[in-house]
Amino acid sequence: MKATNRSEARASRFYSHPLMGVSLSNLFRLFRLYGWPEKGHRGTALMFVLSALVRLPFALLEAAYVAMKRNGVKPDPVFIIGHWRSGTTHLYNIMSKSPRFHFVSPFATALPEAFLVLTKLFRPLLVKTLPEGRFIDGVPVTEDSPQEDEIALSNLTANSFFHALYFPKDFYQTYNRGLFFDGVPKNQVAEWGERLKEFYLKLQIEGADRRLLIKNPVYTARVKEILKLYPKARFIHIHRNPYKIFFSMRNFYQKLLAEFPLQKFEIKNIDDHILSVYSRMMDNFERDTLGLPKGQLIEVRFEDLQKNPLKELEKIYRALDLGDFTEDKETYTKYLEGVKDYRKNVYNFPEEDLKKVEIHWRRFIKRGGYSRP
Repeated sequence: MKATNRSEARASRFYSHPLMGVSLSNLFRLFRLYGWPEKGHRGTALMFVLSALVRLPFALLEAAYVAMKRNGVKPDPVFIIGHWRSGTTHLYNIMSKSPRFHFVSPFATALPEAFLVLTKLFRPLLVKTLPEGRFIDGVPVTEDSPQEDEIALSNLTANSFFHALYFPKDFYQTYNRGLFFDGVPKNQVAEWGERLKEFYLKLQIEGADRRLLIKNPVYTARVKEILKLYPKARFIHIHRNPYKIFFSMRNFYQKLLAEFPLQKFEIKNIDDHILSVYSRMMDNFERDTLGLPKGQLIEVRFEDLQKNPLKELEKIYRALDLGDFTEDKETYTKYLEGVKDYRKNVYNFPEEDLKKVEIHWRRFIKRGGYSRP
């Protein structure tokens, strides 16, 4: 998989690159860790620096504001987890419609240092900068669209799988460092946790202490780390037919690696990468959730959610003690009626690839009761 002229052209559109929201200190730390942007992307890197400098006074103001709002007991978040392309976004979009939850907005995702202040001052302008839809699947993005927090954390910390997409020169090493914390010193893992808690505190302030609803596939591999930060956190693990995940992940990498790299790269054996990451992520999840007390975890099949969403949502509420489902049922029904015509990507399933999935993921296929698509 090689960089293309298309990727260079798009990366030069600096205003749409996720690193436009990076903190100044973290930006230079990323450059030291993963290498500087190469020729053709240095103007983009300069814009990252200028953007961070412009935001700096607002970030300092926001830090002072948050320091005054720290008091008060806040409920631990509800986390929607599951491997990428398993239906986490669909479930997140549904549940975010409930007024009992507060989610991560596009502004919090893009401007994590200062979103509280900046959205109060410049919301109409920020709305105009939103993309029409997600790069991966065209799901619309509006100011009320819930987002996962990984892009925000990639701008605040040194360890995120997104960094492998921005700095792909050593793709596999950077990816495993950002996802599994391979080779990351304990003090940096602790720093990641502190930055995460600080970001969530700001979300809770914004949401008037409503329970946070967080969706991030990365946490499927990090339940243990999340529980250290939030011992009473609740998890909704959604899983999907592994055959379909495999083919969807090819599309995932093809699109993201055409959009964000700041370095020339050549990535071979992306199929092997997909197969190994899925296995390792699911093994981590099973290990970390073993013996988790009742009321903190529920598993949901994406296929069941599609077939009877209200029934599955009621199960989630009951299993995790999230309140009276009937209060939110009408809201969910209205939203689901509005998206019933959404069409997902369609893939072909060559025999060779089906066998490859079966060889590597047989136990997960069997455990979930799945069959060939």
